[in-house]
Amino acid sequence: MAEEVSLLSSPSESSTSLLSEISNASTRAFVLAFTVGSCGAFAFGCIIGYSAPTQSSIMKDLNLSIADASSILSILYSLFGSILTVGLILGALICGKLTDLVGRVYTIWITNILFVIGWFAIAFAKAVWLLDLGRLLQGISIGISAYLGPVYITEIAPRKLRGAACSMSQLFTGVGISVVYALGTVVAWRNLAILGSIPSLMILPLLFFIPESPRWLAKVGREKEVEEILSRLRGENSDVSDEAGEILAYTEHVKQQGDDRGFLKLFQRKYAFSLTIGVVLIALPQLGGLSGYSFYTESIFISTGVSSDVGFISTSIVQMLAGVLGTVLVDVSGRRSLLLENHYWETGTPILALISVTLYFGSYGLGMGSIPSIIASEIYPVDVKGAAGTMCGLASSISSWLVAYSFSFLFQWSTTGTFLMFTTVTGIGFVFIAKLVPETRGKSLEEIQSLFSF
Repeated sequence: MAEEVSLLSSPSESSTSLLSEISNASTRAFVLAFTVGSCGAFAFGCIIGYSAPTQSSIMKDLNLSIADASSILSILYSLFGSILTVGLILGALICGKLTDLVGRVYTIWITNILFVIGWFAIAFAKAVWLLDLGRLLQGISIGISAYLGPVYITEIAPRKLRGAACSMSQLFTGVGISVVYALGTVVAWRNLAILGSIPSLMILPLLFFIPESPRWLAKVGREKEVEEILSRLRGENSDVSDEAGEILAYTEHVKQQGDDRGFLKLFQRKYAFSLTIGVVLIALPQLGGLSGYSFYTESIFISTGVSSDVGFISTSIVQMLAGVLGTVLVDVSGRRSLLLENHYWETGTPILALISVTLYFGSYGLGMGSIPSIIASEIYPVDVKGAAGTMCGLASSISSWLVAYSFSFLFQWSTTGTFLMFTTVTGIGFVFIAKLVPETRGKSLEEIQSLFSF
């Protein structure tokens, strides 16, 4: 009954409650973990946004061209634009097994080391192959961290703060894209790559002090550490016995119902609904054109006769403002309403490319940038979370690769046709969300996972 009253409370009361939860959760351990998650998301955004503002200068310095769609050089540039998503596929293949095997924190170590190596490979590249190698390494790291980041934050955050914490963390992906877009107008591409390595370099020393996920500890049989970690996260004076008991009881329940089929266990009938929701939500932004908008923004601006510098700066401002708004609303208005609003605006903006780009990134920052990952990290039980992460990562990375590799060719074929294709996908996504995606706000992870398993 208390939860029902909370869900029916006014926006002002919800906002006050949210501020109270933030104050209560501001322990050293949680703040450090949140900082790591935010810096990781920022690094993610820097990588995603890097190729758009540097397109012309990289083509000039390394003798690439997209002037002739049939030329080998065009294929080489398309490869540079899409090689990141090839790495995403490779990273997605191993993300579930890796995070389950070594834990969330050690996997964050691996991803950030790969980020740094990738940036320096790009910064000092003298040939196309080294540039592509750097992007490939970064893609592998993103393929792992795209699912790991939201999972880690949702597993350590209090239930009433979970959506806002994860959304705020993922907001920094949009901030990273925006910052790189803006800096790309004034900073040389090699120097921009060096600047891009700074967030990951900042994360590495913090990793010595952040806690492991209590749910992962319960999964691997380290039950005695669960309550200790929760006490660090919630504060020494907080009573975490109920939360720890709920985690341990649910984990034991899952183990008792488990089997030894490994990855194939995910394809049981009882997980069919949650698997469908997660895979479709994760793939929708990509099939709706995210990689095309992100990697080839400069080409879109040039085709409209608009200054790319003005376009990049305008897009950056809109995306950051929308991201902040989405973070405030995600635990107040809920996940579904923001997803539906996002698709409403995307579907109505295919006519003018510049308006489309601006509104697309604005609506992406408002909801679609973070909420699919939040929901996907909430709905799977701990015993199949790794396998589900792999499936969601594959869905995202393969669809991203298809769009990234084909976008420049589609754009030269027909700009209108390209945007209409993306519009169709977002329209289908609107219907899917309206009909099938339930609200998860205000529930514990264990409650959510029980609802999704049949």
